[in-house]
Amino acid sequence: MKALKHPALQIGFGAIAGLIFGLVVGEWAANLKFIGDMFIRLIQMSIVPLVLASVIVATASMSGAGTGRIAFRTVKWMLGFAVVAAVLAWGLSVLIRPGAGMVFDGELDPTLEDEAGQTTGWQDTLLNFVSKNVFEAMSTATMVPIIIFALLFGVALRMQITKSGDDRVLTFIDQIQQIILTMIRLVMYIAPIGVFCLLASLAGDVGLSVVTTAVKYLGTTALGVAILFVLFVVVVTARTRLNPARLPGKLAEQTTIAITTTSSAVTFPTVLKNTVEKIGVSQKIANFTLSIGLTMGSYGAVLNYMIVVMFLAQAGNVELSVGDIALGMGLAILLNMGTITVPGGFPVIATFLATSLDLPLEAVGILIAVDWFAGIFRTFLNVNGDTFVAMLVANADDEIDRDVYNDKKTVVSEEIDVSEYSGAFARADDAD
Repeated sequence: MKALKHPALQIGFGAIAGLIFGLVVGEWAANLKFIGDMFIRLIQMSIVPLVLASVIVATASMSGAGTGRIAFRTVKWMLGFAVVAAVLAWGLSVLIRPGAGMVFDGELDPTLEDEAGQTTGWQDTLLNFVSKNVFEAMSTATMVPIIIFALLFGVALRMQITKSGDDRVLTFIDQIQQIILTMIRLVMYIAPIGVFCLLASLAGDVGLSVVTTAVKYLGTTALGVAILFVLFVVVVTARTRLNPARLPGKLAEQTTIAITTTSSAVTFPTVLKNTVEKIGVSQKIANFTLSIGLTMGSYGAVLNYMIVVMFLAQAGNVELSVGDIALGMGLAILLNMGTITVPGGFPVIATFLATSLDLPLEAVGILIAVDWFAGIFRTFLNVNGDTFVAMLVANADDEIDRDVYNDKKTVVSEEIDVSEYSGAFARADDAD
């Protein structure tokens, strides 16, 4: 009975019930659409203040700690694989077109059609990234100028804190962020009802194509995860010259926990233990790289978020420009890097991406409905990708004990204080 109280399970039940109801009653289910739209709007109204506060807090909280050779190598590999994940997601989405077949004609904002005909050069595109009035950008939910403003504000706030030692403004903005998060948690209590209504109206409108598009979306995500995983193995094998045939057995335990819990936070202690005791990475490298990986190593999330962008564009029959695609990749990577912290689960992230790129929100319901399955794929790659990056970073400094990897030697990892990672755990679970 306790399992029935889990939010993800309740949303899953709501999604399945909504699909069945919509397919049975047909077009009448459109009468429920306003309830689902209200649920989405309740999320949308929190996006702008949440992103503004989150980026400021994340930027202003940064200090000079953690720099150096190991940090550079860690970030280099993580950022590099994140870029590859975003590009791969775009390529697979163009080939497979997971959102095709569920087109919402006439449902877009009328201004989007006018904007599509006004082609601008790259100079104007970059110029529009900076708003003359940040309050105007906030009123229209134009996300990129808001993010630019928040980044600059955060940097300036960090300089002021360093100069004066007064962090009251940062504390105040952090409290605003926490209040908005509480608002989102309250909204998520009605998520099962909202998702039921969204899926019912969607299924009643487009019929069984809802199911086929969901399968194509999950299939695209699964294929991308498989390709990235193979790429990780190839790169690690080429750099370390370790036998890849030993990897499945060494990753089995953490993989099992990852896909059954869909939580990088729950899996973290096992990943840290196995990376030291089974892979042979030194404790120093493992502690640093894996803790950074909790917030910056969500390669499965980057892949999935970019597929979401392409899915929504295809479902809404929106032609994305090169600039739009680049912006989508940038937002997916920024979400991964922890610069934009959008907690509250996948519904908030999907809504944020759609709002940022002026994409139709009608298809968000189907993505929410199958997100538990997508979360399995994301977490699998997030967790194992961190281990691979730790191997690459350790190899550069000869910090891999090859006897441990080849099962000729036994070492014991240090115990960790889980409470020290509470913040990172929360951000990692948001990415999962």
